[in-house]
Amino acid sequence: MNAKELLLILREIKDVSFSSVDNSGNPKCRIIDIMLIEDERLYFLTARGKDFYRELMENNHVAVTALTKNFESIRLEGKANKVGDNKYYLDKIFECNPAMNEVYPGDSRNILDVFCIDKGIIEYFDLSKHPIYRQTLSFGGEKIKDKGYFINETCINCKKCFNLCPQSAIYELNGIMNIKNENCLHCGLCYENCPVKAVERW
Repeated sequence: MNAKELLLILREIKDVSFSSVDNSGNPKCRIIDIMLIEDERLYFLTARGKDFYRELMENNHVAVTALTKNFESIRLEGKANKVGDNKYYLDKIFECNPAMNEVYPGDSRNILDVFCIDKGIIEYFDLSKHPIYRQTLSFGGEKIKDKGYFINETCINCKKCFNLCPQSAIYELNGIMNIKNENCLHCGLCYENCPVKAVERW
């Protein structure tokens, strides 16, 4: 799966959880509609009178989370910026989402501003498989940071982590145990139980 396909799944789900931060540093979470996906860009909107609007203007970092009916989790982190041509995107969004005409009929739509996330990290996490499967992708040129756990060269090959891993994500290579990050739960069981502290966190 690629980043564009995951963005399109978010559009298909449409009603997703958006997290932001208020001016006191408190987390806020609400359901927001994904209104449009173009290439690797995600568009949504909000009214200028809403708290969400003020939060975006003060700190544009957002996290988006959604769950498919097949228990596939999609999480996106990025920056939401107001678009340059608000009328163009507003009209396009209302055309693609005709139900919006009932919520904001006529010129009342002009209270809305369109925001775009064109750069970020998107993670796919499938709990329906065994072992679980996770994939981290970037879009818009964002750099992916390593995440999770790895086993360093001080490993004594005792295989304690191998026997404990709930997803069988640990394997042996050249006398050292390794972690398949795409199958790792990030639970930390190997980290807490390694007798020589060879398991490290990125």
